Amino acid sequence: MKVLIAEDHPPSRRLLAALLRRLGHAVFSAADGTTAWRLLEEQHFPALIADWMMPGLDGVELCRRLRAAGREEYTYSILLTSRTARSDYLLAMAAGADDFLAKPLDSEQLSARLHVAERVLGLQQRVHRLEALLPTCSYCRKVQDARTDTWTPLETYITQRTETSFSHGVCPACMDGVTPHPSADPGSARETQ
Repeated sequence: MKVLIAEDHPPSRRLLAALLRRLGHAVFSAADGTTAWRLLEEQHFPALIADWMMPGLDGVELCRRLRAAGREEYTYSILLTSRTARSDYLLAMAAGADDFLAKPLDSEQLSARLHVAERVLGLQQRVHRLEALLPTCSYCRKVQDARTDTWTPLETYITQRTETSFSHGVCPACMDGVTPHPSADPGSARETQ
């Protein structure tokens, strides 16, 4: 999994990166929250591990911005901190953090948390695939609009949601089925007696 680290303490950042690589993850690092945010704006990272306390943009604000962006692709976020008060935990969760790990970092706990992240991200991808299915009538080809629970002609449904327009024609297979064959034309054949 592609993981972005936001950690301002260089030895901690290097240690975390080495641990994540040993666990088989692709690691990208940022020395502060502002740089991490810029990277998050440029590309998708399935997981973010951010230190709570960093100069400038801290981990909590980074999570808050990430959730406020409302992206389609989800980023599972884990905050690292030495803060262990219940109120800190609640603040982090309210900001949009998915998990919270206390420092000093326990490699087994981190590994377990990343397994949870992979499960959550997998479920999220599955939901997106299911949402992408269009219930279509096998007979009339109308599409069920989930927002209004009505059935709409396919062309109308697509035209309302995209810049697509339709022109109609007849494909060769249908042309053969619709257009009478010259030998089948009753006016062209003579009755013989």
